[in-house]
Amino acid sequence: MRFMTTPDNTSDASPEPTGVAAQDWATASAEPQYRAAVVDLLGALAYGELAAFERLAEDAKLAPTLADKAELAKMASAEFHHYEKLRDRLTEIGAEPTAAMEPFVAALDGFHRQTAPSDWLEGLVKAYVGDSIASDFYREVAARLDSDSRELVLAVLDDTGHAGFAVEKVRAAIDADPRVGGRLALWARRLMGEALSQSQRVVADRDALSTMLVGGVADGFDLAEVGRMFSRITEAHTKRMAALGLAA
Repeated sequence: MRFMTTPDNTSDASPEPTGVAAQDWATASAEPQYRAAVVDLLGALAYGELAAFERLAEDAKLAPTLADKAELAKMASAEFHHYEKLRDRLTEIGAEPTAAMEPFVAALDGFHRQTAPSDWLEGLVKAYVGDSIASDFYREVAARLDSDSRELVLAVLDDTGHAGFAVEKVRAAIDADPRVGGRLALWARRLMGEALSQSQRVVADRDALSTMLVGGVADGFDLAEVGRMFSRITEAHTKRMAALGLAA
């Protein structure tokens, strides 16, 4: 989702899937609460991708060069393609895409209003760091999904190859004016807090999704695993900050 890095904090070292994670959609979706949780998850992701498309297209107006503007337009196009995949999958499994997305509009729009970038560099940091935190969370959830849903979720969160673009631009700006680094580090820390709060709100507001995550459906998290999950997300955030040349 957006400027992604290759995840090294989630499922690479996981054991072989068991329970629901070892099933396909046809088998797993026989459980109504699990099906509802997946519809919620895909709806949240679909609106996230649609909002990312809209925001990247808007951020292109802040781009300092024509080449940068074209790069953001290319990224926006990739986000819309991800949205289409999720929309089509929702339709395929008998869910109405707009209805599936609607419960998440207020929370996601609120997040983007609270973290509106003031300039080009803040926009890059938000896309690379801020959105990646939410994507790490969704990867953690994906590890517990049926094989078909997991494959789709991981595909739309996959590295689009543009992480290097953000790192190059931000590091060059810091090299040109080291004072920029302090401002962007503060901005990234704010994004960290807001993104984690958003992830928690999305889950807490949807009963089926929260029940799946805490073990009522599928192979959910226990409290200790929730702590480890957020530790992994925080560690990945620290690595992204280092890649940008910023202090976490």
